[in-house]
Amino acid sequence: MKDAFTNRKYLIITFIVLVGLALIIRLFFIQVIEETYRLSADNNVLRYVTQYPARGLIYDRNAKLIVSNQAAYDLMVVPAQTGKMDTALFCKELDITMNFFKERLRAAKNYNRKSPSIFLKQMSAETYAKFQEKIFMYPGFYVQPRTLRKYSRPVAAHLLGYISEVDEALIKKDPYYKMGDYIGKLGIEEAYEKELRGTRGVKIFMVDVFSRVKGSYADGAMDTLAVQGSDIISGIDYDLQEYGEKLMQNKTGSIVAIEPETGEILALVSAPNYDPSLLVGRIRSENFANLQADTALKPLFNRAFMASYPPGSTFKPVNGLIALQEKVIVPSTEFGCSNGYHVGSLTVACHSHSSPLNLKEAIANSCNSYFCQAYRRILENPRYGSVAEAYDKWKSYLDEFGFGKKLGTEFSNELNGILKSSAYFDSYHKKGGWKALTVISMAIGQGELGTTPLQMANMTAAIANRGYYYIPHIVRSIGNDKKIDPKFREKHVISIDSPNFEAVIQGMEAVVNGGPGGTARSVAMSDIIICGKTGTAENPFGEDHSVFIAFAPRDNPKIAIAAYVENAGFGATYAAPVASLMIEKYLKNEIAANRKWLEDRVFNLNLIDSIPELETEH
Repeated sequence: MKDAFTNRKYLIITFIVLVGLALIIRLFFIQVIEETYRLSADNNVLRYVTQYPARGLIYDRNAKLIVSNQAAYDLMVVPAQTGKMDTALFCKELDITMNFFKERLRAAKNYNRKSPSIFLKQMSAETYAKFQEKIFMYPGFYVQPRTLRKYSRPVAAHLLGYISEVDEALIKKDPYYKMGDYIGKLGIEEAYEKELRGTRGVKIFMVDVFSRVKGSYADGAMDTLAVQGSDIISGIDYDLQEYGEKLMQNKTGSIVAIEPETGEILALVSAPNYDPSLLVGRIRSENFANLQADTALKPLFNRAFMASYPPGSTFKPVNGLIALQEKVIVPSTEFGCSNGYHVGSLTVACHSHSSPLNLKEAIANSCNSYFCQAYRRILENPRYGSVAEAYDKWKSYLDEFGFGKKLGTEFSNELNGILKSSAYFDSYHKKGGWKALTVISMAIGQGELGTTPLQMANMTAAIANRGYYYIPHIVRSIGNDKKIDPKFREKHVISIDSPNFEAVIQGMEAVVNGGPGGTARSVAMSDIIICGKTGTAENPFGEDHSVFIAFAPRDNPKIAIAAYVENAGFGATYAAPVASLMIEKYLKNEIAANRKWLEDRVFNLNLIDSIPELETEH
């Protein structure tokens, strides 16, 4: 009896366990297997197509369109949905090789068999129109619309930047981006990426087994709209930019023009340049590689922000200002010149001119001796306990002008330039082991100094404003709210008194509009007073660089400019003509008949071989 009861107990327990297992298996089937099947079915009949927004448009200060958009199409593939197809005809339709087909399909399978990935990037509208009629023959493939950049003119490449596909490193850094997305690189495109890119949307379609769209899912109730990026109004004068690039054709160098009263950059030229459309579409990668491989001309190198030159004599106005502020000279102070500055075995050569000279005359004649003596007084000022202390005070003024550091523009490739502290010389010569004559070359903008064209243009704008500047910037308004970074509205005041600026400006006016001795008299205009300064930047690798800074008109200045023409000799030879023509073009919109000879002379100057043309895609 006891054994029978025990057997029934085990039978009941066994029954309960079996029922429980059956329920667990059924629940697993319902929750996992059927759900997986359902999701798989959904993936087979629903297609999620990202709606990429059009990037915002870019305009110049006069509302001229610089950058717009053009249609392009990515061919997408879902490997799990592909089937039998005429691959030879497929390759012929798209003008691709069988090897390309196999490689791309293999890559898509390795990425994710059930998810879409790009098979062929950026088909043209013409190719898309022909292929779309036959896409039903190729299951698993569909077309996703995109937009590419389109440029109104083949200019302003360094200023605008370009668009590039994101890589895995960027995706890990910023989860907003997904494989196949594009992002702005350099220039305005990079600096204002978040404003320009807009907001993605999505459309959900129902498709049949032949990959044909049968309609919107849920009548589009689940779709989201793409929102176009914000338009940008830049401070650039598009006509002036184009003119500057024409002036610098077949030359190496840079032009930076700034509106002093706002800090807006009017033109930013880096030569040699390239057509921005070279970096659009499927030919972008090949053209980028070709441009990057050109180590002789370096067309991708933005000289306006990244080249560091000794400023040469264009630096003399700043040293004059500091000497006045430190009260080691007054405007009437005179120094003699005997074809240079001579102390013992030290000689800083100078050209022949009348002597002695006051400050105005020294700037007009670009006298090296004058500024060597003024600089020596700055560093040997008895108000300071040592030359090093006086040097640091001198450097503090240069810091206020923005030298030796990034000015803070929108561009990521802006460099610092070179401005050493006294600690550097203490380390190099030992503390107390150097004196004013050790660094005397900085009196004339040589030695341990390096400035970018942007910094020199900003210095010129500060002088034009009689003692302040706004951080140079490209963009004047963004979207409907017209806001820009508040830092670009902040006035940076330099601790030099306004009367001292007037004294230096008189000298800069005499450079162009003075009597005999003015080093840039050949670029004077009858109806516009240009205040400028010539410079010759020493180049240990070849001919010296021609440099000129200027602003105009003298009163209420509208443009400040720095021009560099590499390997072109004296500042008055080519940089001064380039800058003066830019000033005339901006202020008068045309070059006077009596100055056409000067324009032709610059246009016809060829300091490098012509840049070879690369393929563009339209």
